[in-house]
Amino acid sequence: MRALLLRPLPWAAAPGPALSWIGDERIAISAVPPARTVAGLAEQGVTHVVNCRPRAQVRWSGDLAAERAAFGPGRVAHAPMQDHGLRQRPAAWAAAACFAARVLEDQPQAGVLIHCTAGRRRSAMVAYAVLRLRGHDRARAAALVLSYRRQAQLVPAYVRSVERWLGRRG
Repeated sequence: MRALLLRPLPWAAAPGPALSWIGDERIAISAVPPARTVAGLAEQGVTHVVNCRPRAQVRWSGDLAAERAAFGPGRVAHAPMQDHGLRQRPAAWAAAACFAARVLEDQPQAGVLIHCTAGRRRSAMVAYAVLRLRGHDRARAAALVLSYRRQAQLVPAYVRSVERWLGRRG
């Protein structure tokens, strides 16, 4: 297994969130990038973004608007979720997970950044869902997320949400 690959955001004046690229999957997980640094994400290989922050937070901070301005609305998906540790409704995140999986399937040069506020729980869940959609079994998807994003936590209720949703699709 490849070593953890962290790519710092060199353009940020203060230390910014590091992107954790998940092996060769072209999926990165991070904390929310400050709005002033979003345009520089492309330099790190990001072509598409999945923002997993709640509506109120993205309105207040402007991160979703900055991402849509930098990448274009068709390259940014929003999965508005609260981090409460309980079941996550697929209506909040499933379309974004499908978006990311489709981009990775259709565009061999694409790199998808999935972020929440801290880059630990919601973004890890959506990355796990994308990996599952891309054919990885439960154990492999979990191992990829947890080994490449050291601070990630796969909340059991969140993983069950993904697995239930996948079970209903199949």
